[in-house]
Order: sequence, then C-alpha cells, then structure tokens
Amino acid sequence: MLDEPVQLDEGALRALVPQVLAGLVRRGEDFDAAEDALQEALLEALRVWPENPPRDPRAWLTTVATRRLVDARRSEVARHRREEATYAEPRSAATEEGDDTLFLLFCCCHPGLAPASQIALSLRAVGGLTTREIADAFYVPEATMAQRISRAKRFLLGRRLDQPGDLAVVLRALYLLYTAGHGGRVDLAGEAIRLARQLTLATEEPEALGLLALMLLNHARLPARLDREGRIVTLDRQNRGLWDAREIAEGVRVLQSALAVQRPGRYQIEAAIAALHDDAASAEETDWPQILAWYDDLLALTADAVRQDPAGVLGRAIAVAHVRGAAAGLRETDPLREVIGQRHRWHAVRGYLHELDGDLRAAGAAYAEAARLATNVAERDHLIRQAARARAA
Repeated sequence: MLDEPVQLDEGALRALVPQVLAGLVRRGEDFDAAEDALQEALLEALRVWPENPPRDPRAWLTTVATRRLVDARRSEVARHRREEATYAEPRSAATEEGDDTLFLLFCCCHPGLAPASQIALSLRAVGGLTTREIADAFYVPEATMAQRISRAKRFLLGRRLDQPGDLAVVLRALYLLYTAGHGGRVDLAGEAIRLARQLTLATEEPEALGLLALMLLNHARLPARLDREGRIVTLDRQNRGLWDAREIAEGVRVLQSALAVQRPGRYQIEAAIAALHDDAASAEETDWPQILAWYDDLLALTADAVRQDPAGVLGRAIAVAHVRGAAAGLRETDPLREVIGQRHRWHAVRGYLHELDGDLRAAGAAYAEAARLATNVAERDHLIRQAARARAA
C-alpha cells in the first residue's frame, strides 16, 4: 500500500538535490546538462507540489529532470513543458533506488581536474553551497569561483565518469562540507557525516576513519555551541553536560581503529586533539601538554606549516599559550601576520591570547579588527561582543 502524499519544505527539497543529480550522472547524463535539468525540475516542484505533492519526491524529481533532458535533446522544450505542467506522479522509482551521492562526490573529484576545482565542484553539487559560500571558503572573489566551477563542468562535459577521484581530495571536500554545516547549516554537517560513514566502508584508508572520528567528536558539541538567543558560545564556556556522550564515545572508538593502523595523518591527529577537548570535564582540566604534542605532530606533516597550514599554527599557538604562557603563544602567531593577517581568525586568536595575558586593551582592539573582517554574521556579532566585554573590563 502506498504511503499518503507528504508535504516537503524547501530545505527538504534541497536535500534531495545531490541524490537525484548523482542518479542522473551515474546513468550517463552530462554533469552540466543534468544539473540544469534538475534546476528546472526543482522550479517545477515548487510550483506544483503545494497543490499536488508526490508520494515519492525523489522519483518525481528524477522523472521530471529526465524529461527536461529529453526536451533539450529533441529541441521540443515548449511542448514538453506544457505536458509536464500537469504532471503529478512518476510511474516507478525502481531504477533510482539507493544513494549515489558518494559516487557523485568521486565524480566531482575526477583526476583530470585540479584539486581546487574538484573540491569546489563537490561543494556545489554534493553540498548544495552557493558560489559565494564556496568562494568564501577558498578566500577568493565570487567571480573567480564562478569561473572555476564553470571550467570544471566544461571539462566533464561528454567524459565518461568512471575514473575514481583522488581519495585525499574527496576527504578534503567532505571536511569542507562538514565545516559549512558546523558553521550553522546543520543539514550539511549531518550529510558529511553520513557520506564519511559510507566512505569508511569503501576504503581501508585510516584517514577516512580519522575524518569520520573528527566529525563525530566535533559534532557532539553542537548542542552547546549556541545559546538560547542563537549566540556563539566558545568551547571554554560551553555547558559540557549538553554534549552528546554517545557520539563522543563512537568518535573515540573510530579514532582508536584508525590509530591502530599506525599510519597517522592530518585527520587522525586533529581527531585526537578533539578527543582530548571532549575528554576534559571542564576547560580547566584540558590536557594542554598532550594537545601541544599532537599539534607538533600535525605541523611536522608539512614542510612549510606557516604557509601550508596556518590554521594548525594558530591552534598550536593557543596550546603553547596554555602550556608556556600567553606571551609565548603570541610570539607563535607573529610569522602568520603576512600570510593571514588580513583574515579575521588571526585577529580573533590574538585577541584571545592578549586577554589570557591580561592585556584587555590589546584584546579589545584585536577582537574589534576580527569583527570588521568577519564574513559570517554570527561570528561577527560574537566578536563585537568580545571586543565590548574586553573594553569594559
């Protein structure tokens, strides 16, 4: 017996996009054409579904997108659009069962594309991020990112998508997808975790396990990351009783499985750092010496950490401050001035370290500069409050 039709909000509709697009690409459709057809199907869904919701939304979108592709090939767009205006139900979803999103992710990471283009295309197709959001993640102008994505799609036009992408790039794309979700788009964080679970079943690479562990250990803190007014709560001030203990336990188990292979990499090390934060009953009980040791291992992975891993250097500076004093931590940030001195994160960390050092005037100035440079509204508002608090103390 068929289920009753259900209404879907726009967010749920967006969540179906990578699954439907993956199915079309797996079937042999050109990536760019499939994406265009799916966009038309989405517009039709927003028009039709409020009055006539389908029982199987994914199959509906697949069927309508397929007909749009047929329209384009036959040059009979106008006639077919009139026919589909009254379209209500697909005949069957049998050929579209299963989740091909992971397949789509590997297609986006085609070895013929540059790594930056692979990740950008993945975030667009799998994560559903806008071009502006992806540009912000890469610290480049939106127009530059639009050109990069367009070139990537043109490269894939007409090619057989049967070459597996680089696993390292796939992991990086998943990490950025999760980061976008952790920054407020919770649906993306959950999707990244789901795909990471699938990936660990498809490869024995310990870094895949490390990435899954890192996501779980960070995601466990999500319930405490915002207060009731939606304001950011920093890690040291979070109510740890709100953290998801079962998610933490799973993350630790996954991390232990990865470390047992004895091939440590970036995600395993970052997960180990996250596990130490999660293990502390309070901020004061954080094992900073052990965290500093892990950061040393992390930065040893790159020849020029200041330029290749500025985020890691900033993280280590905080650990140094807690182990050797705030002044020592501030000195660790100095080499980064030319590399990321125009990004809000550098100034925010400097503000925290100045505050730790007792120099509230310098802390307020650094927080204010970080707020000026921040692009995320929640982060900007948080930094403004930090600046005001430091100046008022």
